[in-house]
Amino acid sequence: MSDTESKTATRVPARPPMGRGPWAGAGMPVEKSMNFGPSAKRLAKRLAPEWLPLVLVTVLAVISVSLTVIGPRILGDATNLIFEGAISANLPAGATQEQIVAGLRASGQNQQADMLANMSLDPGSGIDFAALSRVLLLVLAIYALAFLFAWIQALVLNGVVQRTMYRLRADVESKVNRLPLSYFDRMPRGELLSRVTNDIDNVSQTLQQTLSQVLVSLLSVIGVLVMMFSISPLLACIALITIPLTVFITSVIAKRSQKKFVAQWAHTGELNAQIEEMYTGHAIVKVFGRSREVGKRFSDKNAELYEASFGAQFISGIIMPSMMFVGNLVYVAIAVVGGLQVATGALSLGSVQAFIQYSRQFTQPLTQLGSMANLLQSGVASAERVFELFDADEQLPDPDAPASPPAHSGRLVFEDVSFSYSPDKPLIRNLDLVAEPGHTIAIVGPTGAGKTTLVNLILRFYELDGGRITLDGVDVARMTRLDLRSRVGMVLQDTWLFGGTIRDNIAYGRPDATEEEILGAARATYVDRFVHSLPDGYDTVLDDEASNVSAGEKQLLTIARAFLAHPSVLILDEATSSVDTRTEVLVQKAMSTLRKDRTSFVIAHRLSTIRDADVILVMEEGRIVEQGNHDALLAQGGAYYNLYNAQFAAPVSDEA
Repeated sequence: MSDTESKTATRVPARPPMGRGPWAGAGMPVEKSMNFGPSAKRLAKRLAPEWLPLVLVTVLAVISVSLTVIGPRILGDATNLIFEGAISANLPAGATQEQIVAGLRASGQNQQADMLANMSLDPGSGIDFAALSRVLLLVLAIYALAFLFAWIQALVLNGVVQRTMYRLRADVESKVNRLPLSYFDRMPRGELLSRVTNDIDNVSQTLQQTLSQVLVSLLSVIGVLVMMFSISPLLACIALITIPLTVFITSVIAKRSQKKFVAQWAHTGELNAQIEEMYTGHAIVKVFGRSREVGKRFSDKNAELYEASFGAQFISGIIMPSMMFVGNLVYVAIAVVGGLQVATGALSLGSVQAFIQYSRQFTQPLTQLGSMANLLQSGVASAERVFELFDADEQLPDPDAPASPPAHSGRLVFEDVSFSYSPDKPLIRNLDLVAEPGHTIAIVGPTGAGKTTLVNLILRFYELDGGRITLDGVDVARMTRLDLRSRVGMVLQDTWLFGGTIRDNIAYGRPDATEEEILGAARATYVDRFVHSLPDGYDTVLDDEASNVSAGEKQLLTIARAFLAHPSVLILDEATSSVDTRTEVLVQKAMSTLRKDRTSFVIAHRLSTIRDADVILVMEEGRIVEQGNHDALLAQGGAYYNLYNAQFAAPVSDEA
């Protein structure tokens, strides 16, 4: 990716992670003014690596257009052969052309005499079909060659566009991997997907349709102008009236359509985001009876997209009819003036016929250039949205000389750690914590206390505001993210499985694992128990939503995946929330075995599941207010005591 598309990575304050409920993301900004010129230049720079094929495309286009432009002039010669042969057949045989012209002048028919004087006549001979055949065969050969070169040009250009889009998609994928988690917290998934799919596809279609057409149209205008001036400067000047009219009409209409196209693609992204949210939260929408509100919100957004799309297409669609109208006016003017010149003998009929063809060839590329304006506006609007993704601030780069802990004991130390999602709302302040190898640290506290944030800081999903975190004596900020995260296994409350076999999903934790190691992890986490009840066992293919296994079974699979990775630090964020009580007991036993010699962080709301933890941290508003084991904290009668007993307290009645 070019330097212009990668800003210096700086950390920006991010919003805390938010749930993607049915109404998340409403009220997002719709659009900003589009800067067409710089965005178009930036898109053009994307083609720089293809300069050599583009030179070849230009050469092929020049040859193809030149052959196409020569055709009407030669066809004009064929017209002259037919016209002059027809007149010669009606003239007396034996007389010369000079005698016939002199006779006409003597009888006062000077106009006819002037017309015949500029022809090549053979009185009494008729049409020379042999010469006519040679001319027509020459024209056929010229047009065949023009088609061949145009086809080769289209083939080469298609490769240019597809390779450019291949690199663009690769750069987008690379950029997404360098973005911090805070970016995804702010960006609705549907909006991001729209940028990396719909907008890139639109850019691809724009380049495919406009590059060749613009090049051919410009070359055609130049070539046709040369031929027209060689035939008749007067008629060529009349045809030139088209250019300022075309530029004026196109510029006026294009300015009005720019914002419409920006709004069109912005609304498309927002609508995609809304549809994605509605799809993932479909059950919740139905349960709470909010289908009508959701439908209305969809209808409103769909109407906004309709209005923007209609306005963009309607305004830009005026260009071609306007160009055709101007072209028709010029065509009429050329036909009238050309006819008068033929009558006076200033031009031959074949020359006028060729010029009329050139006038059509002249106005047609101008019309096509005008019609390309709406495609360019739409494509550049999409490109700008992709470039906004490129310009997003990246996560801090890995250090040039990274450090790596020599041991894999998993000793984690928080030293005066401070962090906040927003500068004006401090969350974690001056936190100190030591997690010894082999210990299980449970983190409890009310919602929003900072439990998940704490483990996210271990993985460097966010950068610290102050202090440091060390793993086996090495500051995690001095490690590469790949090295750090390869030492940490994480199981979340929200399960994620990809479309593939159960075996492949387990092996995702360590792709080089042997079959026996995969089966061992499955047995340790009791995945093996339910797999054998499936028709294809470990070869059972899960669909994209893993709907062919239960929620508890999905959770067990994610636990097996983490265990197979053999991390030195294990993070379990409500990992047993979807597991039934009996399976939870079995999983807890498996965890006890696998936590041996590993540092484990367990976030739990059911306090009964972390009674055996070596250390329990009680967090409130980003601070550790209590720490100790289960019995010691109960004996203190403080925050943990209140949390623990709240699980068994009966609801308070408001009735007197």
